[in-house]
Amino acid sequence: MRISQKLEYACRAMAQLARRHDGRTITRLEELAQREAVSANFLVQILNDLRRGQLIESRRGKGGGYLLGRQPDAISLLDIVEAVEPSLLATSTQPEGDCGAAVKRAWESVTTATREQLAAIPLKQLAERGGEPMYYI
Repeated sequence: MRISQKLEYACRAMAQLARRHDGRTITRLEELAQREAVSANFLVQILNDLRRGQLIESRRGKGGGYLLGRQPDAISLLDIVEAVEPSLLATSTQPEGDCGAAVKRAWESVTTATREQLAAIPLKQLAERGGEPMYYI
């Protein structure tokens, strides 16, 4: 499966917000962009998609920024995909021809299984520290 850069950045930004989540801490756009090595101009577009999907909240002004709209364990990878790239899980096969119906059912089955797997991965899991290398001096 080919994941777009937009979706990857959305997942990384959400994981960063989850790491800071306490319901009050606001993270500035510039900080998110720097921590994840993402262009701030591109990231703001992604954050707008996440906000429209009600996964994050934004605050305006000098002390403004972003925070999660829900608890990290109440947001799944599926929620992020649906907010940023809903077409990723769309099937467009037609039940025409002798084998069209069987092919359509197969792809629908794959899509259903993928949706179930994405729904089973909470944002909290993406935000966990532990997969990072440790450096000792």
